[in-house]
Formats: sequence, C-alpha cells, structure tokens
Amino acid sequence: MDWVRGETVGRGSFATVNLVIPKANSYSTPTAVKTSQVSTSSSLINEKHVLHQLGSCQRIIPCFGDDYTFENGKEYYNLFLEYASAGTLSDQVKLNGGKIPEHHIRRYTRSIVEGLDHIHRNGFVHCDIKLQNILVFNDGEIKIADFGLAKKTGEEQSFECRGTPLFMSPESVNYCEYESPADIWALGCAVVEMVTGKPAWNLEKDSNMWSLLLRIGAGDESPVIPEELSKEGKDFVEKCFVKDPKKRWTAEMLLNHPFVEDVKNVNESSPRNHFDFNDWVSSVSDSVPNSPEPEELSPWDFDSKHCSAVDRLRQLVTDQGQMCWSESDNWISVR
Repeated sequence: MDWVRGETVGRGSFATVNLVIPKANSYSTPTAVKTSQVSTSSSLINEKHVLHQLGSCQRIIPCFGDDYTFENGKEYYNLFLEYASAGTLSDQVKLNGGKIPEHHIRRYTRSIVEGLDHIHRNGFVHCDIKLQNILVFNDGEIKIADFGLAKKTGEEQSFECRGTPLFMSPESVNYCEYESPADIWALGCAVVEMVTGKPAWNLEKDSNMWSLLLRIGAGDESPVIPEELSKEGKDFVEKCFVKDPKKRWTAEMLLNHPFVEDVKNVNESSPRNHFDFNDWVSSVSDSVPNSPEPEELSPWDFDSKHCSAVDRLRQLVTDQGQMCWSESDNWISVR
C-alpha cells in the first residue's frame, strides 16, 4: 500500500501509533499504523500472527496487513489496524469524572466477554486485558486490542512475567501460568476500575510492584468489590476473582450471567413504532464523543437529567424560546 505517516496518536514502550494517510483509496476504514524498529518488533509480529489466527470478530480490532519501511536510516515494521478515534475505556473513565454508570459498564463488559469468548474458543489467551487495551469507537462500540503478549492456550511457558501487574492473577504471579482464567481475573479488575476510576487493588503510598505481587499471590486477599455495584455486578466480579483458576468462571459462562445476559445494544436494533423505545433517551446518542474536551457535558450525564417527552417539549417551547429548525447541525440523515 502506498501511504504516508500522519500525526502521532499514541506511544508505548516499543511502538508508536500514527494515523495512516493513504495516497490512493487503499482503505475505506480509518486506519492507524503501529510501528517499531525491526530489532524490537517481536511483539508486533506476534500481534499480527494472533489476529490473523483469530479471524474476524466484531469485538476484536481488525488487522489490515503489515509492511516494512526504511526511514531516517532505520528499518521499521508497520502493522495496520482499524483506528478508534474515541480512544480507550481508560480515557472514557477519566473523561467522565472517574465513574461510568452501571448500565454502560454492563454493555461494555458484555462486549469484552464476547471478545474473550472468541479469543479463548480459538485457542488463545490475551494476557494483557486492561482498560487501556479496550478501544472505543464513535458509535459507542468497543473492541479488544493490543495482542502483543497473547499466546496459544497450553503453550509451553518460560518463567517470565506477562501483562500488567495490577491486572495479574494469583496463578500468574505464583506459577507464571497464563491461561484463559487469567484473562477473566483481569476482566474483574477492569470492571472494578470502570466503577471506581481507581485500580482494583488499593495501593499504599509507599507500595511497590513487589509488595503488590506479594499481595496478589500470597494469602486470601482479593481486590475490594465496590459497594456501589448492584447485587448482580458484585456477583459477576466475585466470579472473576475466584482464587482457584479451575473454579473461576469462563467467558462462556459469564455470557449467561444476569449482569450482562440481558444487555441490549441500541445499535443492533431499531424501534418498530414511535413508542418502542424502552429506556432509550430521546435525542441522546450512546456514542462516545470524537474529540472530547474535559469541560464538555458527559454523554453519561443524561440519565440524571432525564425528563418525560412532555416536560422536554415544554422546556423547548417556554424556556428556550422559538427553535430555529433551519439549523441542520444536529440533524441525522437516515435515508
């Protein structure tokens, strides 16, 4: 593909993410390129291999291919992925004051579990599930990304740490065991962080990584489950935080848990008549803003300000004066 490297949108330890500017109509989907020097490209190459093996899944970031370039006297490996302009779930937690309403958490969690179920059914383990690796799109959909540490299920494992310490499971800390239950433990940590805006493990000021790993691997301590979670939410997280990986619930089992079982995605169905909106909020999109600003109104603030259609019409007529129907900025063409 003939392309030009656009602005930088992300940077990690071994890779940089840039927008892709195609010189021709090579891609119809917004694309990002993940780049590292060839000498440090093993995780990117592994990511390409894993995504190829996993195939298509709406809950997993798609890969559009790879290539090599020679820039400024150095050779680089480039991996082309779908671009998520709304950032990550971690960004959305910060944007919304550190707490995401539970009905959104249920929907996000359902999507993550669907992605994990696909990954595990196809014989892989992600090994680094966390909010920073869950990408958000403008339509509110999310996809699991960053498969650089992923491995095959049952693959012989050297004694090395994989993933992020705050999300590591007890068996990973104690035995360097990274199988599908480890992803489920990390999912529980991610749910807690969506609820509280803080890591699942309550860290002391002077604590370090080694003291954290000791807490995770030794004793009976588990991350604290937030009190503000519903009964179903608490039970869901408890199923993720079972110490024994053989007794921990699988992704397939979690799909039938009440916390996520009845979640409906408004993007997947349309009302059959004018009154078939259930708990939808009129004129409010579930999508995440494209270029969010901290001072902008959160898309999740509408529930607390929800009023009936009659009250809303009364506000439009009396409080805001005559509406200018000629302005089309907020109109959406459906046909």
